[in-house]
Amino acid sequence: MSTALWPAPFCATPLDATVRIPASKSLTNRYLVLAAIADGESRLRSPLQSRDSELMVGALRALGAGITEVPGTGDVPDLVVTPIPAGFQAPAGGIAVDCGLAGTVMRFVPPLAALVTGAVRFDGDPGALVRPMAPIVAALEGLGVRVEDGGDGFLPFTVHGTGSVDGGHVKIDAGSSSQFISAVLLVAARFGNGIHLEHTGESVPSVDHISMTVEILRSMGISVDDSTPKHWIVQPGRIAGFDVSLEQDLSNAGPFLAAALATGGTVRIPEWPANTTQVGDKWREILPQFGATASLEDGILTVTGGPEIRGVDLADTSELAPSIAAICALAATPSRLRGIAHLRGHETDRLAALVAEINALGGSAEETEDGLIINPAPLHGGVFHSYHDHRMATAGAIIGLAVPGVEVENIATTSKTMPEFPAMWAAMVAQTAEPGGGMDHAAAVEAGA
Repeated sequence: MSTALWPAPFCATPLDATVRIPASKSLTNRYLVLAAIADGESRLRSPLQSRDSELMVGALRALGAGITEVPGTGDVPDLVVTPIPAGFQAPAGGIAVDCGLAGTVMRFVPPLAALVTGAVRFDGDPGALVRPMAPIVAALEGLGVRVEDGGDGFLPFTVHGTGSVDGGHVKIDAGSSSQFISAVLLVAARFGNGIHLEHTGESVPSVDHISMTVEILRSMGISVDDSTPKHWIVQPGRIAGFDVSLEQDLSNAGPFLAAALATGGTVRIPEWPANTTQVGDKWREILPQFGATASLEDGILTVTGGPEIRGVDLADTSELAPSIAAICALAATPSRLRGIAHLRGHETDRLAALVAEINALGGSAEETEDGLIINPAPLHGGVFHSYHDHRMATAGAIIGLAVPGVEVENIATTSKTMPEFPAMWAAMVAQTAEPGGGMDHAAAVEAGA
């Protein structure tokens, strides 16, 4: 376990920076799964290169897909994917899939493993072994797939695939993560009868991520009926090989946009999509509630912080919540975040972790049943622990811009979705001396920032 401390850059003057963000993890890993079950070769242009995407590539290769890096027009290689061969059979000793701490791997790949013949064992980092997995096990067993586990609803477990899944009507409670629904929907077109997936709980968190999955499937020609709340019906069908360019990760843009508020400055993100299924597009609505201005012109999102940060009352901010909580800790008035109880089952218990770390720096944060209350308080320097959670690490970096002496423990955990984050963050701060300048993530690394 890393205990290295990263001195978070402190910025005493308003930022004026342009930052380019790597590709979306959510989109990259969804398209990788679909490419693995397509009828022909697919190409992903400018995909994310990170630990989570590398774990997905490793998992799909283990299941028989061919994935090759080829030169592209962007900063990173494109990926050419040859689908899993029909009738692929696991070797006699079975297949081992390392999920690391990637929720998309531990949730998306088991239904895919049911479509190959043989045993596929799923395991991961110590932190992965406490993340909820019971709904995906229940879904597979409800579809007639044998799953060998400890009966506790956690990793590790083994999926015993028979090469096909009939599909049909299955019920699960996906209240702890929308990924359980996306996991089944992504491969349902390959089930003999498709799927009628019914959520039995009260509400589903992060519905935007389910909408992303549905829209991607429809773009592939798959029929998805989500007209009845809590029900998703996917018809069986073929997925043709595809060629897609990946959008940048709008959720990962959040900490950089938050930097504009923390310093009272301006940050620009080029190539912001006009239309997108990413939950990170909500930044355009959220940041003005803090008193910032946000404008999208000619594909450039520009955010400028106001004279002070106002507190907010927000619901279901999903994976954006850690960055939002960091901004709330710097606000002049109280804030309340609601509808995010499911964050207790992410890479760490994010609600408890945010309260602990904000309060350790002199803040005033408390948990509620479904979120956080954060009141104004003078902050001071100190160690901000990451809990092996990339979004906790970036939350600490945001606070460090406005509070001198903040040190983030294990900043390297940001490699989960943004390996160059420390260099990109330093390059952003360095641009303050050159207003209107710009540096993308590749240039930041090249410069050794």
